[in-house]
Amino acid sequence: MRVVSGDIVAGAIRPGDMLPREADLATQFSVSRGVAREAIRGLEERGLISVKHGRGATVNEDVKWDLFSPDVLAVLLESERGADVLREYLECRRILEIEAAGLAAERATADHLTALADALAQMTTSAERSRTNPAAEDFYHEADIGFHRAVIAATGNRALGRMTEPIHRALAEARRPLARPQYRVERSLPEHRRILAAIADGDVEGAREAMRAHLCTVEQYLNEYAESIEQRAGETDADVPTSH
Repeated sequence: MRVVSGDIVAGAIRPGDMLPREADLATQFSVSRGVAREAIRGLEERGLISVKHGRGATVNEDVKWDLFSPDVLAVLLESERGADVLREYLECRRILEIEAAGLAAERATADHLTALADALAQMTTSAERSRTNPAAEDFYHEADIGFHRAVIAATGNRALGRMTEPIHRALAEARRPLARPQYRVERSLPEHRRILAAIADGDVEGAREAMRAHLCTVEQYLNEYAESIEQRAGETDADVPTSH
């Protein structure tokens, strides 16, 4: 399924094109028809294709793709479209998390503040460990996402929690392109401390501004990632021989 997903995302199989038949996919990838059938079902569940009985599977326009699916996101991040998808996530986070930080400052209980402090402590510990142990990277990202989940939980708004959970799950898949371990001590950790301090002080505008500033830093990392993609694409184009 990963190979076919990649072909769809890359445009090798275009919207409106028919996917090869189940039997043909089984032959192409040397798998059983049952495995091919499951792959087709998985592509349909993720919005990449539409299946009509008797007519086969048709590739969908990207507006129908499930961008919160880790499988779809993983393929997109491997393509030139990865930065664009991450920008859409960032827009969602600005819309939801900045206001959520303000609500958290109004409503956070002692338990909420404890959860935020615990997540920040885990971030700090993991950041130190990851300097000498790359395996600790995953723990840092889990704690980072846990902090932002705790901000949402502190709003007391269950509907907001349901809305943001797919974004936070997707961030677990998208963490590596935007990771900047070398800046954690001077940027990321202090930014999260400011968010926590404003929420703990009940400073609504301060909490919003602290979250806004943090997401501006994320945007900076995203711009750097986008530039690196463009640079790699330019280098690839330069390597392609021209005909005379």
